[in-house]
Amino acid sequence: MCNTTQIVQKIFKNITLTNDELHLIANTFEKVYLKKDETLLKINTTVKNQYYVYSGCLRTFYIDKTGKEHTLQFAIEDWWISDYTAFFSSGKAIMNIESIQNATLLKLSRTQMEHLLENIPALETFFRKKMERAFSSFQKRILSNLALSAQERYVAFVNTYPNIEQSVKNYHIASYLGITTESLSRIRKTLAKG
Repeated sequence: MCNTTQIVQKIFKNITLTNDELHLIANTFEKVYLKKDETLLKINTTVKNQYYVYSGCLRTFYIDKTGKEHTLQFAIEDWWISDYTAFFSSGKAIMNIESIQNATLLKLSRTQMEHLLENIPALETFFRKKMERAFSSFQKRILSNLALSAQERYVAFVNTYPNIEQSVKNYHIASYLGITTESLSRIRKTLAKG
């Protein structure tokens, strides 16, 4: 595996950073290793960190009052993940995050992030653009859930996460799409017949 400085160069590849800035960032991040099915974050816990996914796959999910799981997001390599509602409000988690593959993450606390933003102004733009894309992505997802058929949502999922299906359980995908596993099987059969 790459050292932390090499990972930082990958994360911030579109930003020109000095060696001192690279080392400051690399020394700020903490590596976290998760095994498959390990929990990163539980509902009602304090959220102090966000995570960069160096390798592996995680999912963010909510459990409703009936015990049904609703997958909100998958995070794959080069994505960021946290319960951002709690992270930015210094509140308690409203969602759970679990690893669905062995994963290597880089952890960054809110305090550490603020320190980096104060000392490396180029990171302010980087994180702002990341949040803009994430907000846009969540709006598109909401609209697709309202306006698209289950089959169209599945096709959009496959386009967004092209290499994830082999690693994710069917009920995770069905939960993300808001359908049953039986409906997911029917959609796949229909598309396979083409």
